[in-house]
Amino acid sequence: MTPLKVIPRVMRVASVLLAYRLDELVDDAHLFRPLKLVRPFVSRPKVDVSQLSRGARLRLALTELGPIFVKAGQVLSTRRDLVPADIADELALLQDQVPPFPGSEARAIVESQLKAPVATLFAGFDENALASASIAQVHAATLHDGREVVVKVLRPGIDKRIERDIKLLHSLGELANRWHPNADKIRPLDVVAEVEKMLENELDLQREGASASLLRRNFVSGVDLYVPEVHWDLTSERVLTLERVHGVSCDDIAAIDAAGVDRKALAVKGVRVFYEQVFRDNFFHADAHPGNIWVDVERASEPRFIALDFGIMGSLPEADQYWLAQNFIALFERDYARIAQLHIDAGWMPGTVRVDELEAAVRTVCEPYFTRPLSQISLAELVVKLFQTARKFELVLQPQLILLQKTLLNIEGVGRMLDPEIDIWAVAHPVLKRILRERYSPRRTLREVRKRLPEWFHAAPQFPELIRDALRQTARGEQRQLVDPQALVQRREESVRQQRTLIAGLLGATLIICAVLIATLAPMRSFWFPALATVAGVISFAVGWRRR
Repeated sequence: MTPLKVIPRVMRVASVLLAYRLDELVDDAHLFRPLKLVRPFVSRPKVDVSQLSRGARLRLALTELGPIFVKAGQVLSTRRDLVPADIADELALLQDQVPPFPGSEARAIVESQLKAPVATLFAGFDENALASASIAQVHAATLHDGREVVVKVLRPGIDKRIERDIKLLHSLGELANRWHPNADKIRPLDVVAEVEKMLENELDLQREGASASLLRRNFVSGVDLYVPEVHWDLTSERVLTLERVHGVSCDDIAAIDAAGVDRKALAVKGVRVFYEQVFRDNFFHADAHPGNIWVDVERASEPRFIALDFGIMGSLPEADQYWLAQNFIALFERDYARIAQLHIDAGWMPGTVRVDELEAAVRTVCEPYFTRPLSQISLAELVVKLFQTARKFELVLQPQLILLQKTLLNIEGVGRMLDPEIDIWAVAHPVLKRILRERYSPRRTLREVRKRLPEWFHAAPQFPELIRDALRQTARGEQRQLVDPQALVQRREESVRQQRTLIAGLLGATLIICAVLIATLAPMRSFWFPALATVAGVISFAVGWRRR
């Protein structure tokens, strides 16, 4: 987008900010101060904003600016490490609702995408939208076998509009990055990148269908969480057909009580389902607000949740998942020294950080919380404050961890809404320990080793050549560098130690592989040899690992 095209749209954004008297934003950015002179000429909002908080005013301003700015506000609401809590709470209330487009256009898109007339695809198709948002809208339909479904259809021309608005957001982000005094903390270009990624994912309904299908498979029993079935023969990149489900929003306490649902049991299930998604399956619903989480009121004796809208899903790298789980366990057990060490071992902050100083900072944050009854402690709030404190020690967080923060806040909010007295700690601690015990058990480890054996055997013949090449490169590097004799001796000694460590590690790994292979081929008749080989391999590997 050229600068001349950007100027009118930037002025539009600035005028709306001025109209809603967002003086904190304008005063901090010196570039925009002259715009205050035109405030008397700016049209006033329909509501009196003089008594509203800055967060409420920002929420209303973004709503007036349009759907893409609503999306940007929703992303900002997840970045509690960057924006104040009062603003984040207000932005979390943003609703992505716009008037529906004509049902005849939705019908035409369905026929174009699925290559058949609607009458052939469905026994019935309601052109009146059930719900409408900025990206897509949903229509009720019936299959020829009588099953009810919902059909999600992307808005016509939404791709071009999003492309245009993203360019505008990039321009605004660059302005903020250059002129805002706290740009290094807010990181506006990173926020714009997150908005862009979110919108790209939501524009591919086939991707959303795949996410729904995986989540359904992870909770196939449907006892705690029910996920609607995807009808793949009626799905494409711009059309998604799902089983129609019925329930009430999880924040409709009156309807839940009227149905006789045990809210305490439901709240416990909500916490358990969250930890299972994150630490058992490593695939979690990252947009778990009440509109997307329903309650199946037809199962009053055994309540369960119903998940909707799978456009925003989260997962963690395996290493981060492990370190995060260990941090939660240490937090439950109030082991501050371990929390500090885990942050460093995970690589989330530099190894130069003093562990005792980090431990003291963690203790300072946590101890005031533990003076309260555990049922009154907000685990989500505590985790957010821990990350904010760790940022002072140059904490580097993955975007997935920040998405997890937001989901944890949502889930805890739902749990306390259903049962204000729920003890999140008492529910989460045993669930997490059970999941970790199963995930990192010897039996599971043995299965993983067996699974990777073919790959290791394929690569094994290359090990001697790789070791020889590495040693040659080390030797050539030493010859090229002119160093004093003492430094050369130290370097050679270090090289010898590294070689011994490498040999110990390779020997240990080889013995373990051989033991597993023998145990697999002859499990009981040759017990002692694989057992001894395993013990020797573990010891040898441990020596190499300890001296790495």
